[in-house]
Amino acid sequence: MEYRKLGNSGLTVSRIAYGNWINHGGKVDEEMANNCIKAALDVGITTFDTADVYSDTKAEQILGKALQGIRRESIELCTKVCHPTGNGKNDSGLSRKHIFENCHASLRRLQTDYIDVYYAHRFDPHTPLEETMLAFADLVRQGKVLYVGISEWTAEQITRGAALARELKVPMIASQPQYSMLWRIIERDVIPTCQREGLGQIVWSLLAQGILSGKYLPGQAVPTDSRANSSAGKPFFQRLAQQWMEDHILETVQKLRPIAEAAELTMAQLAIAWVLQNPHVTSAIIGASRPEQVRENALAAGVKLDAAIMEEIDRILTGLVEYDPGKTG
Repeated sequence: MEYRKLGNSGLTVSRIAYGNWINHGGKVDEEMANNCIKAALDVGITTFDTADVYSDTKAEQILGKALQGIRRESIELCTKVCHPTGNGKNDSGLSRKHIFENCHASLRRLQTDYIDVYYAHRFDPHTPLEETMLAFADLVRQGKVLYVGISEWTAEQITRGAALARELKVPMIASQPQYSMLWRIIERDVIPTCQREGLGQIVWSLLAQGILSGKYLPGQAVPTDSRANSSAGKPFFQRLAQQWMEDHILETVQKLRPIAEAAELTMAQLAIAWVLQNPHVTSAIIGASRPEQVRENALAAGVKLDAAIMEEIDRILTGLVEYDPGKTG
């Protein structure tokens, strides 16, 4: 495993992070989830990503339980706040009330005294940004949060948030956007903004919701063990991955297979390695339903793809890649 400093901070994270969105508490039972977390630790992954909303709060519970007995100082535990965690009128968003209540709930579920990186899961247009950033600042002062991050914010929102963070002396150090060979909307605005403001990128959906793994084949039924057939994953799959589930796109993705084979990589490893070639990407989040997937995909951390491979990938995917920053969030 390789490690990098996150943004302009002193925090070191693993180049591959382990995320337990869809799987833990949903598609994967607790025993298998524990095996996946153990495999992550075994391969040197120290950065773990979750959110209060994942699997209706079960994901945080499972992660917290699985990490008991691990030296707390040896890992970076990250979670998020914003999306609804209840039916009440204050059970969502980035109000001071919701941030404080959900931070305390996350700490209980994760069985920890502090969160390493606490993300605003989305931007909240209905709450003054000053209120949001002051709430984060107070949690930092209390020692319940060490660093602050944002997920799927536009460049303009990041600029405003970073200005307030500086004013309040809050270490805002991380951006967590979607990024893959097919989804590159952060390249034009978000990455330059984050570079200026001192935020590192910890990216998700490296495989474009499984499309880049090569397991979805044109003209064939969706595999029964895929996220597309997971009751926990279906709503998100339909919204994000469905845009790629067309035969001409799946046929084009299959043209990447010879590149992966020539480099002695799986399709998934190639997709993860591609993401990590971007010097502004600090860490890439993988998920898994089996420990073998963790061990296999973690190998992408040390892979270097030469310029010819990167150019060939771009040539193959011409016309399919999304660059529009207006689709952020």
